[in-house]
Amino acid sequence: MYRISSMNAEDAAVIALWQYPPPYELYSMDGSEEDAAELMNGDYVSVKDAEGRVIGFYCTGISARVPGGYAAGIYEDESLVDFGLGMKPELTGQGHGRRFVEEGTRYVQRAFPGKGIRLVVAAFNERAIRAYGKAGFERAGALSSPVHGRETPFICMVRRRV
Repeated sequence: MYRISSMNAEDAAVIALWQYPPPYELYSMDGSEEDAAELMNGDYVSVKDAEGRVIGFYCTGISARVPGGYAAGIYEDESLVDFGLGMKPELTGQGHGRRFVEEGTRYVQRAFPGKGIRLVVAAFNERAIRAYGKAGFERAGALSSPVHGRETPFICMVRRRV
């Protein structure tokens, strides 16, 4: 069972230091005050395990969007809530993804009843795409968005209200 709570400064500082190995480094933050402040903007919640250790985060709204999605028109459907998530790097690739995503979708459905859920994932991230598919998300389009100065292909996935 995961515990989801409002993001606090201590959790934000921990998450802002997470470094993902190649090719997932585009998800890394640099530990800066700006990164921690972003995590504290009200769109993020921290996710902890039963022992109280931070294992991830969920975010909704504008913070879950990528800039290229606006030009691609994927954010026009207001029946959908934008959803982002991140898992502690040491826990990725170990089969925890589906459960983590499902817990996140339950959180979003409680917070935004009656809405579907939209997320955007880097096209190369097949691990995440599989986990999202197992959690009921379907591909809904493709786009490109800048990441660290380079155009990066992304896939939009949607889970309609269930």
